[in-house]
Amino acid sequence: MTAPLTPPPPPSDPSPHQAAWQVPPPYGPGGPGPAYEQDGPGMKTELREAAVVAVAVALGGVLLGVLWWWLAPSVPLVGDVVDKSWVVYLGDSEGEQAVGVDGTFTLLALAFGFLSALVVFLVRRRGGVPLVVALGVGGLLGSLLAWRVGVWLGPAQDVIAHAKSVGKGVTFSAPLKLGAKGALLAWSLAGLVVHLGLTALFGPRDPDPYQQGPYGPHGAPLS
Repeated sequence: MTAPLTPPPPPSDPSPHQAAWQVPPPYGPGGPGPAYEQDGPGMKTELREAAVVAVAVALGGVLLGVLWWWLAPSVPLVGDVVDKSWVVYLGDSEGEQAVGVDGTFTLLALAFGFLSALVVFLVRRRGGVPLVVALGVGGLLGSLLAWRVGVWLGPAQDVIAHAKSVGKGVTFSAPLKLGAKGALLAWSLAGLVVHLGLTALFGPRDPDPYQQGPYGPHGAPLS
């Protein structure tokens, strides 16, 4: 009686056809591919940076308020006495100074939105959701601060007392007033749009694993 034949051991080197169907080792530590690091700073760092950005952008509203008060056209008013009572009316009923006040604030807010988005992008190119939210919130807070600063720096709010102080028939400037409250959103909207455009055009790109790894599509080794 003869002993059963022992099958020969498998070849140590797989054929090219077998190698093409083998699953490549995973990327990372211990694998042949590049080890991917964490994409950007941690969440705590991003939140701290976002808080700093929101405060810095909001404080820019002081400068916006000063520029608005300085550049906005004045609305002329005239005081008069009717039946022993003081009344105030527009010195130029057909003038568009009130529209110019709102337009000046809107244009300045758009410019501040562009500048703030540009600075934030240059300082922190990778961006992130917290940073974008901080840019929008800071722009809104800055607009509100600018509005109040401009009103505070402008002429007195009590127009009757102002008319009495300058005298009957004397033209004086109306209080600085923002009629179109939608202008308060111009800074935030401009900042978000500009930052999104800069990130899309000049922001960093994620690496392509098919170009950096030693394996092609479907796990086939690159020749």
